[in-house]
Amino acid sequence: MVDIARPDAGEQLPHWKRFVRDNGLGLAFGLLFLLALTGQAFAGLAAFNHEQLINGGERIGLFDFVTSAEFAVDVAENWQSEYLQFFLYIFATVWLVQRGSPESKPAHRIGPESDRDQRVGSHATEDSPAWARAGGWRTTVFSRSLGLIMLAIFLLSLLTQAVAGQVAFNAEQLSEGAHTLSFGEYVVSADFWNRALQNWQSEFLAIGSMAVLSVYLRQRGSPESKPVGAPHHETDVSG
Repeated sequence: MVDIARPDAGEQLPHWKRFVRDNGLGLAFGLLFLLALTGQAFAGLAAFNHEQLINGGERIGLFDFVTSAEFAVDVAENWQSEYLQFFLYIFATVWLVQRGSPESKPAHRIGPESDRDQRVGSHATEDSPAWARAGGWRTTVFSRSLGLIMLAIFLLSLLTQAVAGQVAFNAEQLSEGAHTLSFGEYVVSADFWNRALQNWQSEFLAIGSMAVLSVYLRQRGSPESKPVGAPHHETDVSG
């Protein structure tokens, strides 16, 4: 039997098994994402058609539903809140610390840190990414690329939510013979901000509680937790 716990055991595995092992976290959550999105599509379709039946409207098929504004706005409002959470947390942890949390760096490292600590420019190694070694604007961009990408996805998702939300909102208004809203009117409306804020508050609560609870609680073997025997005050260590 191959002992996959040994550092060199992966060399004995077939390529596809090694790929699955080395990318298991991304593959597992990618699969869960697809399953959840598919489940949302079928559940959302059932709920939509039930509403149509109550109001005397026509039932629609799965393809029509997943290409509708109704589905798009529900998906986008969740995406934008998740990526807002990541963007804020990535940048906040540059300057803010939580003593004892594995999610935080120690207080003496507050800020963007030195080139030596970050291994950029002349301090980069042969294994460092090319843009980390390049210096100038390329290193500046690369050194902030994770947060910038999270911000870009958040803004695109928020824009998608706004556009799809306006279409869905106006469709409902027309069905009730009520006044429709322009795009500008919709993005300052209660419907838009209710959708956004109900997700934001839960994301802020989750990320804040994770940072604080991980000071005092443990999950053995998880890099999101400190080692079980680590003292509560120890910061920037993982299990």
